[in-house]
Amino acid sequence: MATKQAPYPTTHQDDEKSLHRSPTGVTMSPELFEKLYLSPKVPRAGDYNKRFANPTALGFIGFVISASTFAMVMMGWGGSTGLSPVAGIFFFVGPVTMTFALIFEWILGNFFSMMVMGLFDVFWLSFGLLQLPNLALGSPFATADDPTGTLSRDYNAAIGLYLVVYGFAFFTFFVFTTRINVVLATIFSLTAIAAWILSASYFKSSWGDFETALVLQKTGGAIIFAVSLLGWYMTFVIMAGEMRISVNFPVGDLSHFWPSTDVELAAREHSD
Repeated sequence: MATKQAPYPTTHQDDEKSLHRSPTGVTMSPELFEKLYLSPKVPRAGDYNKRFANPTALGFIGFVISASTFAMVMMGWGGSTGLSPVAGIFFFVGPVTMTFALIFEWILGNFFSMMVMGLFDVFWLSFGLLQLPNLALGSPFATADDPTGTLSRDYNAAIGLYLVVYGFAFFTFFVFTTRINVVLATIFSLTAIAAWILSASYFKSSWGDFETALVLQKTGGAIIFAVSLLGWYMTFVIMAGEMRISVNFPVGDLSHFWPSTDVELAAREHSD
């Protein structure tokens, strides 16, 4: 009796897409996994990444819409002078998409992507509170000359300190993005710099040097705009990969500078 031939060889590699086909399914190389999920491929229980859609692009699209809008207002494009008309970017566009992405990154076991979504999620929410005048956050520092208190040294210095801390948080994430790719590393390094420049703007405001503060604000906005452009590119790369577009968009893979985990991954996956 003739044996039935498999529809494809036992193992087959598609070099262009870094996909590995076998009779039991399709797996991807660690390099492609990191490009799509922005997390190193590590052994994990279950097959959630085969059953659920990749949530990373959802979080990124919320981030870049919010970041690009924020940056343009900071630079005063079109005569814009305040963020309160676009407060939705701080509470809906960014946080809603990134919260959903965060939850599903956690379900998929993508540690670093989950941390990234959480970091930016709470940043937009916390910074958005400053754009709601009804909260009157500066009222404890109000004076006759400054009835809102938002021009006081105490108010602006506190925000400046908060941005200094967030800058160090972004820099911490930058260190770990050197394991992934150049685009993501550039995003976090520039975001850290922008946070520190914006903190300097608030410190200048606390001392009454509003002219220099405005220059620093526009500089920080320009850097964040550059970050948003890189974010748009990264979003396009992830979506192109998921839609199986056969063009290999470069992101500057950095994983080959680190010790390879392919052997350990193969052993763990076969043992499961």
